[in-house]
Amino acid sequence: MNTRRLPLVTSLITVFLFSVTAFAQSEFSDVNVEYTFSLPNDSWKMTVKPSQMSPNVEYVHNYRREGYLEIRKMTVDPNESFSDLIREEELKLQFVPGYVAGREENFKGALSGRVFNYEFVRSGRPMSGRLYFLKATGDTVYVVRFTGEKSNLLSLRNETDLIARTFKVK
Repeated sequence: MNTRRLPLVTSLITVFLFSVTAFAQSEFSDVNVEYTFSLPNDSWKMTVKPSQMSPNVEYVHNYRREGYLEIRKMTVDPNESFSDLIREEELKLQFVPGYVAGREENFKGALSGRVFNYEFVRSGRPMSGRLYFLKATGDTVYVVRFTGEKSNLLSLRNETDLIARTFKVK
C-alpha cells in the first residue's frame, strides 16, 4: 500500500468506528413507566424490569460493582427545593460505612435538576455514588441513582450523564 495513503485510510477507519459507536445507543421505554431514556451501549443490562406493581427500573454496567443504575419516582411538596431533597437523602446515607458527602451541581438535560456526588466503602472497596434529581412536574421528581467502584464510576461519567440527559417523561 502506498505510504501516503496510510494516514487517510487510518483516519477513515477511525471515523467509521466512532460513528458506529455513536449509533450503538438504545432507547429504554416500557408501558409500565411514564419515562424513557437512552442507554449508551450494550454493556448496560436490565436487572429489574418495571411492572404494574413496581415501576422501578434497575440496570448494571457489566457487573454490579462496576456500575449500578436505579430509577425511583418521588412525590414531593411543590415548594420543596432540590437542596432539601438532597439533605433528606444525605440523612439516609450518613450511616453508610465510609460515607463522605461530595458536591452538588446544576444539571440540564431533557429535564433539569441537580446532581449530588458522594463516596462510601463497601466490602473494603472505595465506592462512589452520583444522584440526579430531575424535576418532571411540580410535585414529581425522578431520582436517577448510579453507584459503583470509585474508579469505574468516574470512567462512566459520560455514560451516566448521557442517560440522565436523555431521561424524559413520555
